[in-house]
Parts: sequence; structure tokens; C-alpha cells
Amino acid sequence: MDRPEAIFRSADMSLVQLYVPNEIARQIVASLGELGTIQFRDLNSSLSIFQRTYVKEIRRLDSVERQLRFFKSQIQHRAIPILAPTSSTATSSAAPNISDIDHLVEQANRLETSILDLTKSYDSLVARKNSHIEKRHVLVGCGQFFDKANRDPGQVRLSLETNRTGDEYGESAGLLQEHHDLESHNNDENEDEQDLIVSAGVSPGLASLNIKFVAGIIPRNKADILERILWRTLRGNLYMNKVPIDDTFTDPITGNEITKDIFIVFAHGDMILKRIRRICESLGASIHSVDESMARRREEVQHMNAMISDLETVIHSTSLHLSTELRYVADRLAEWFVVVRKEKAIYGALNLFNYDANRRVLIAEGWVPTDDIPTVKNEFRAISEQAGASTSSVVNELITNRTPPTYFRTNKFTAAFQAIVDAYGISTYKEVNPGLATIVTFPFMFAIMFGDVGHGILVALAASALIIFEKKIAQAHRDEISDMAFSGRYILLLMGLFSVYTGLLYNDIFSRSMTLFPSRWAWPESWQEGETIVATQKGVYAIGLDSAWHGTENNLIFTNSYKMKLSILMGFCHMFYSLCFSLVNYRYFQSRVDVIGNFIPSVIFMLSIFGYLSITIVYKWCVDWQKDNLPAPGLLNMLINMFLAPGRIDDQLYKGQAIIQLLLVLLAAICVPWLLLVKPLWLRKINAQPLISLPVSSDSRNSMSAATRLLAEDPDNPELQSHNSSSMHIEDFVEPDDHEEFDFGEVMIHQVIHTIEFCLNCVSHTASYLRLWALSLAHNQLSSVLWSMTIANGFSLAQSGGAFGIAGMVFLFGVWFVLTVCVLVLMEGTSAMLHSLRLHWVEAMSKFFEGEGYAYEPFSFSSCTYSDNDAE
Repeated sequence: MDRPEAIFRSADMSLVQLYVPNEIARQIVASLGELGTIQFRDLNSSLSIFQRTYVKEIRRLDSVERQLRFFKSQIQHRAIPILAPTSSTATSSAAPNISDIDHLVEQANRLETSILDLTKSYDSLVARKNSHIEKRHVLVGCGQFFDKANRDPGQVRLSLETNRTGDEYGESAGLLQEHHDLESHNNDENEDEQDLIVSAGVSPGLASLNIKFVAGIIPRNKADILERILWRTLRGNLYMNKVPIDDTFTDPITGNEITKDIFIVFAHGDMILKRIRRICESLGASIHSVDESMARRREEVQHMNAMISDLETVIHSTSLHLSTELRYVADRLAEWFVVVRKEKAIYGALNLFNYDANRRVLIAEGWVPTDDIPTVKNEFRAISEQAGASTSSVVNELITNRTPPTYFRTNKFTAAFQAIVDAYGISTYKEVNPGLATIVTFPFMFAIMFGDVGHGILVALAASALIIFEKKIAQAHRDEISDMAFSGRYILLLMGLFSVYTGLLYNDIFSRSMTLFPSRWAWPESWQEGETIVATQKGVYAIGLDSAWHGTENNLIFTNSYKMKLSILMGFCHMFYSLCFSLVNYRYFQSRVDVIGNFIPSVIFMLSIFGYLSITIVYKWCVDWQKDNLPAPGLLNMLINMFLAPGRIDDQLYKGQAIIQLLLVLLAAICVPWLLLVKPLWLRKINAQPLISLPVSSDSRNSMSAATRLLAEDPDNPELQSHNSSSMHIEDFVEPDDHEEFDFGEVMIHQVIHTIEFCLNCVSHTASYLRLWALSLAHNQLSSVLWSMTIANGFSLAQSGGAFGIAGMVFLFGVWFVLTVCVLVLMEGTSAMLHSLRLHWVEAMSKFFEGEGYAYEPFSFSSCTYSDNDAE
């Protein structure tokens, strides 16, 4: 069934009460989520989130969603493609049965356990493999030093004794200096130390040096840091050798490729060696034991190679098994996300229901568009019949004094304009929607400031591309800025088309004039260079400004006057029709006191001042002052003297001007106390009368459901007794009115503020519309300057001929086009759009818009979709 549009006023809303049997509650809520037509009220607001009925189910689904995010992180880590969500996946229903959810929970637990075990095993195997590879590098690197020491121990000893590497760290002492001092005092200790070195595997060539060593591998960016720390700590009593490794290693934490170096450090004593180990480990180095014997090193290298080969086989098998599991998950991940989120939404909605233990039914309340109530009832009836529930579901309409939510039915064209209004405030229920008029006025106000045929075509082309390829763009990933442009594509289209129209009126295309029709100004046939000439008007140009105005000395004076007065006219029309919307609201809400006490004096006040100014502007345009040989009167001085010197006329505009202006000033003066006193005194008189009864309108009586009326007429009806409970009494359908005691002082203060704001805003808001003139002038002048500094010079170069002139023309054209798009279209367009937004929010909507409503947010599965941003 096609539902009528609700764009001028919000859709009719009804508060309904639902009685849902417990056994089919989940199916009912799932069907309501698919319909997306009801906004549930929280009947358990006194309970915390942890005291709700379905907390355990939600926690279980939270656990499953956490597992799905874990699966996705593992899938992305291994670069496995995830099956893109299709339209059927995005709109798939919730799981039809509880058993399906239980199966999904069990499957997620099994897969999590399996993937965790495989991942842990894989990481452990890779760590062992990396450790063996590092040790193999250490064995090979250190072997080069030991082989050299065995071949030429004297040279190595000389290197250790004359170790000058410490000079750059402030130490020049050789490593064996301390050894020579100790040798003269205690030869027995040196012999014991020699025995320890030999037993540790140091060759006789190095054993006589009485030193030990620590070998390992460290990231290359920390090797120099390690050397500096060791030299500072041991005061130069060490010898360190580094060997770079060509291969790269994978960081287990970040996954980045890093390079490492082999190091070997020689020093005295076990305590110093322990200190060296601690320093190396604190810098992320791995220490490995190395045998100085060549035969043993070769055996260890062969052993490492064999272990690495075995580990690679096991790692490959583990990785293949893990990838198989993750590919299985990747093909179903999007669907699982949708199902789990819909189930969470179902139980979240059920937590808003009130459980009646006597009848084992769930009671819910919610707001539904009145036109959709038959659809909800039919859905309830179909599910009850299909499930064969013991108790039928009931949908009752309640009579209430609660304020319903505001709901405007929009489409993809009007949704963006409605979003502009909603960003400022949600309309009060049944208030006139500013979004309807915004469809025309917003792009037109923009176009007045952005009027240029060329720039308007660029904006319209960009918007047309977004509209033509909207299906592809909607499925692509968009950031915040691109999403705003895509959401407002129809706004951009109208902005571009309206700019083309106003550009025709201004006769501007990239700040150049267009000769679409013959000029209506005739120039003298001959003149001298540098002479000021005057054109003669022959008629009226077909549309917009005559092309002859471009390039003249008084062009700026003429266009400034023209656009400034046009801005005032547009501002008055915009504010006046907005003020008329307040009358539409007052009549709809049957507020006679607001019509007489607010609207009528507001209209008289505005018309007597700014309406009169607008009429005089048009009248001045219609009079040929040169033909009558009269000076054109200044309207600004006229408006100032109208209040500061009533009855004084400097330059007469029309006959009887002084009397009419005096009458208008008196009317404006009368409207101020009228605005200030009529409404408060009227309300005081009404509230002084005794309140006899609370009338109920015929619409309210008709909105009572059939079940409620039958229960009132026949309380002994057995079919209705099953629905009779403490929450279904007739008096509960009409909620008590929160009647506040009338406070005349508060009403008076409110009306004083309203009067002062309206009178002052009439002046400030009218002046605010001069931004239409200012930004239009700035846009035109900036475009003209850009043209003269870029492409105009390019034309001069092109006329000179040659390759240089052509290349300069192409370059300057590119500069002009880039700056036009970036500065004039994007930056100036954004500025004009923001100014147009302000004119609607402040100058126009303040005349009638209350904005005290709240948005209609129905329970719907539309947000329960899969997104690429879902990550753990």
C-alpha cells in the first residue's frame, strides 16, 4: 500500500499498546524490526540495564560478536578476502528459530577454540623457527671471529690490547690493561680463570687472554645504543664485534620487516658478563650460546638446519589448516554479523517490554504512524495464526496527552533538505516543516551569491556524476567529507542549476559577459582615446544585465546598487513568507490568541517598515528620473528620516509621502505594545475562569480501540477478560495532564523577550540579507582577478606565436582551471552554502519555527548491517 507523503506536516502518530504472548514474542519483534514502523517506549525505566529480563541473551550475543570481530582481525591479518555483503545479506531476516542461534553460538565457540589453538601453535612454531635461524646466524658470524683468532692469536691479542674503539666514547684503555694489573698480584686466580675459559670452550689462542664473551643478535637500530651503554657501563674494559645480517626478520608484534646484527662482546669475570646479558636483554637482544670449536659449531649449524626444515614443514601444514578455517569463516562472516546484530536488537527491544506474570504475556507501548496501524495488526494476526499461539496478540490504540515524535516521510531527493532542517532542530509535532520550502529557497539563496554560468555548470556536472553513479558510490567506502557530498548530491544539482540561472541574470560566465541578445545601448560613432563617452539607451534588454555594462567605468556602481536592493527585496520576501507560516501553525493548533496577539501586529510592524522600503525600491526602479529631470531620492536617508524626523522629506518620491510615512510610523509604534500586552492579558483572563471539565475531542474518542470500547460496554465479556489487567483500565488510556499553574509573570517575561527579539530582528535580519550582495560581488571580482592574472596573460602569449607562447597558454590555462575549481567552486561555494544555511536557520526559521520536537526513531533492522569498519 502506497503511503501518502508527509513533508509539509509530520505524519499522524498514534500511541499503541501491544499484548504479545511470551512464546511468539521473538517472532513478533523480528517482524516489527523488518517493518520498521514502531518506536517502543521503555516501560522498565526504573530498572538498570543489568536487571532486565533478557540480559543473559544479550551477553551471549555480545560474546559471539566479539568472536566475529576476532575472526575478522585474523582474516585481515592473513590477507584472506572476505565475501562482500550482498543486498540479500544486508536485508536478510533474523534467524528464524532459537535453535539456529544456538547452533551459531556453538559454531562460533568451536571455531574460536580451533583458531586460537592453531594461531597459538603457529606463532609458537614461527618463534622457534626464528630463534633457530638467529642462532644459525650467530654461529656462522661468531665462527668467522673464532677462526681468525685460531689462525692468528697474536694479532687478535694485539687488537684487544690496543683497543682504541673507545676513544669516541671517552675511553682509550685496552681491554687487557686490567688483566696485566691483576696478573702481577694473583697468578693463582688467573690460572683458575684460565681453566674456566678453557672449560667454557675458548680456544688456547684466546684462553691466554683470560676473557669470556657473550654472543647474540640485536635489531640494527639498537646495536649502536648497546655499544654506547656497554662502553659507559664497563668504562671501556670490553671488546665488541658486530656482523650485519643481510636477511630481514618479521617483528612478531607489529608485523614489520626489521634488520638485525650479530654481536659478540668480550669482557672479564662472571659478574660483568651477567651485567652485559641483562643490558642486552633489556634492549631486545637475544643471547645464544656459541661453542668456539669449529667441529662443534658445524654440528650445531647442521642440527639447526634440520630443525628449521622440520619446522617449516609443520608451519606450512598448520598455516594451511588455519587458512582453511578462516576461509570458511570469511565466506559467512558478513551474514553472521547481520544475524547476531539483529538478534541483539530483538532482545534489546524485548527488554523494553513489561512482563505480566499472571497471563504470561509481554506488554509494550510505542508510537506508530496512524496509516501503518493496519499493517501492524495484519502482521500480528498472521504470526499468531502461523505459530498457533494459545493467546492472540492485541494491538490497542491509546488516547494520550503525550507529545508524539515528529516523523516526515521523505525520499532520496527530499531527505537531504530535511537533514538541513533537522541539523538545527526537530520540528514540533504537526508544526509546518521548513524543509519543504528549503528545497527551493536554499539553492536559490546560494545561487544569488554564486551566480556564474560557468561555475554553476561545473557544480551541476559534479552533482550529475554523483547521481548517475549513485549505486556504485553507495556501495564504496566513503570518508566523512565524501559522504556529505554524496548525501547532498541533489542539493548540489539544484545549486548548480540555480547558479546557471542567476549567472544568466548577471550575464556572467567565468567573469566574462555573454552577448546572447543585441545590446540596448548605443555608443557614439566616434570618440578620442581617453575620452569619457556616454551610451544612449534604445530599449530593454531581453533578460538580465545588458552585456554593454561589462567593462564600463560605472559598472561596479550600477551592479552594487542593483544587487544591494535586490538582496533587500529577497530578504523581505523570505522573511515575510516565513512569518506567514506562523499563521498556518496558529490556525492548525486553533490558537486564536497567537493570531491576534502575535501574528497580526508582527505583520503590520514588518510591512509598515520593511514592506514599505521594498515597495519604494520597486517604485524607484519603475520611474524614469532622467526623463522627468528629477533627482533620484536616496532610500536609505528616507528610511532614517522616517523615524528620526517624521514628516520631513528631502527628495520627494511620490505625492503624499510625508503623511503616509507618518501613518506607518504610528502603526509600527502601536504594534509594539500590542505585541507586548495582548497575549499575556488574554491568557490571564482565560486562566482566571474556573476549570469545569476537560473536553475530549471527537478524534480522541474515535482513536480508542475497538477492544477498549467493548471492554467498557461489556466488562463480563469472556473474550475480553483475558486482556483485562491493571495496565488496561480505561482511565489509563487517558494519561493525567501535567497541568501547571498559570504564572502571569513568567508569561509576561516570555512575551517581553519575544517582542524585543522580533522588533530588533526585523532590522538586523534585513541587514543580514545584504550578504547576498556582498558575496556575489566578492565572487565576481575574485573570478575577474583570477581571469586577468592567468588565462588573459595566456592569450597574450599565444598571440606572440611560437612554441613558447603555446606552452605558456597551456600552462596558464591549467593554473586557471585548477584555481577555479579549488578556490572559486570549492572554497567560495562552501562559503556561499554556509551563508545560505545561516539565512534559513536564523533569519527565516526564527519567524515561525519552534523546534521543540523529538525525532521518530522506529525499531528497525536497517542499521543492523555489516561494515568494513567492524574490527576488534
